[in-house]
Amino acid sequence: MIKKNILAASAFIILAIVSAAIIMDAKEKQQDEIGMQPIRTTPIGDKKLESSITIGAVGDILIHDRVYNDAQTSKKTYNFKPMLEKITPELLKPDILLANQETIVAGTSIGLSGYPAFNSPHEIADALKAAGVDIVTTANNHALDRGTEGQIKSLAYLKKIKMPYVGTFTSAKDQQTIRMMKKNGIKVAFLSYTYGTNGIPIPKKQPYIVNIIDKNNMKKEITQAKKQADIIVMGIHWGNEYERFPNTDQKELAQFLVNEGVNIIFGGHPHVLQHMEWLTNREGKKALVVYSLGNFLSGQDEEYRNIGGLASVTIKKTIKNNKTEIQLENPSFFPTYNYSNKEKDYELRPLEEANDKRLKHSYKEIMGHMMQRLQ
Repeated sequence: MIKKNILAASAFIILAIVSAAIIMDAKEKQQDEIGMQPIRTTPIGDKKLESSITIGAVGDILIHDRVYNDAQTSKKTYNFKPMLEKITPELLKPDILLANQETIVAGTSIGLSGYPAFNSPHEIADALKAAGVDIVTTANNHALDRGTEGQIKSLAYLKKIKMPYVGTFTSAKDQQTIRMMKKNGIKVAFLSYTYGTNGIPIPKKQPYIVNIIDKNNMKKEITQAKKQADIIVMGIHWGNEYERFPNTDQKELAQFLVNEGVNIIFGGHPHVLQHMEWLTNREGKKALVVYSLGNFLSGQDEEYRNIGGLASVTIKKTIKNNKTEIQLENPSFFPTYNYSNKEKDYELRPLEEANDKRLKHSYKEIMGHMMQRLQ
């Protein structure tokens, strides 16, 4: 009888310990899900919670044959990492970094090619990822250079290395999925569109393959993104090549996008830098537009085409009295120089330290061009 009582008591104690452990484990898991913060059972009330992130973007990754030839290490292998080495510390500074992958990265299986119908080695995507790029835009005029097969192979490789992409898609479902990233409690949606595909028609059976600028479609996607995100970033391919100032169409479309709810616009296609400026939406809130980030890494060495850079802006999220407010602060620009020597030795350098006698444009000139409209 005494043994039975002892056994019963022991069983009760074990059960109690196990139950307590289960409860504690559940609480720990719940705390993990909310970033190890105490579980709230009452409203925030008058307390103010603040968080911030920096979002950055670089311009066109336009890999001419002379660039990938310079990166070649063996018959079928390439290494672009040394080309990015001198600016990698800057690329690692933003919490989220966007780049415009202008050329597809379908690799050697379909044959590499330069202008006018580009296809780049896989390794350029590897190098961008290693240097700090978090997501790439793929909607641009070269998206269908090697047909839908090339685009699908390119996206397959980006998926393989876990590089998020936006602007071109593998299916209707893929196209309808908003690209979301979350950092420090701030949810960011990324969208991307292009003015066209160099006259190459989009197949009727694959209308999802690339986003073409269409205000109705853009409005619908922005509306969808607003339901999920605190901030909406638009990567857009527009404007006239080699023109250093935005045209009327760019300005009109930028204001339309901001009025619909886009917070940040990063432009590409002109292959030269176009300035940054604040726009104001219908509600009186500021949005940032960078009309063109120019070339980042490319084989173009003509005037202004070998100067690009990293544009960034701080996003501040404040929650008070159960209301959320988003502010954009401290836009900045870090100019870069795409150095080469007789179509070899390609590398990106900080413009301020470019150390090239052939360079005609000063750091001061480029910073004035990009930042003067923000005053």
